[in-house]
Amino acid sequence: MLFDRPEDEKWELINGALVKSMVGARWEHHEIISNINLALQNHLRKQKKPCKAYRETFFLKEEKDDLSALPDIMVRCGERLAPNQTSINDPLVLFEVVSPGSARRDRVSKRMAYQKLPSLQHFILVERDEPLVELYTRKEDGWRGLPPLDKFTDVLELPALNFRISLKDIYRDVLPTEDA
Repeated sequence: MLFDRPEDEKWELINGALVKSMVGARWEHHEIISNINLALQNHLRKQKKPCKAYRETFFLKEEKDDLSALPDIMVRCGERLAPNQTSINDPLVLFEVVSPGSARRDRVSKRMAYQKLPSLQHFILVERDEPLVELYTRKEDGWRGLPPLDKFTDVLELPALNFRISLKDIYRDVLPTEDA
């Protein structure tokens, strides 16, 4: 449980350590999240999968690992959530949009904490200021980082959801693409 805190502060619990997070991210951060979330929602509805995407203000909580975080996007599959539920502990996919201020926390602390979740199949880091996407995928023998994607023509593929999205679509209206 996060204790009383001012309304204008955002705190997360990562590996048992309280971490003060950003409030009021740049518009680029929100636009990237919106682009990914829209593509995910459309895909999940079209596929009629029992999955939902949740963004930024919905908690990921896992008490045994001292984790209470607000990932930028989470995808969970399974039964519908209970009324008034404010967190999940079984995401299939997690996205974090990385900025210079969050890079170390996202790449190290959060990645290590997230990869302990038995349900998680894909963890994706999306750079805010340049076309760069890093995908970590769970394999039978552990986690593997795949080669980074850094061209607008590159496509992020998430086999657990049968989902594909180009970097051009991730960064739409955020970064100038080659054909813009």
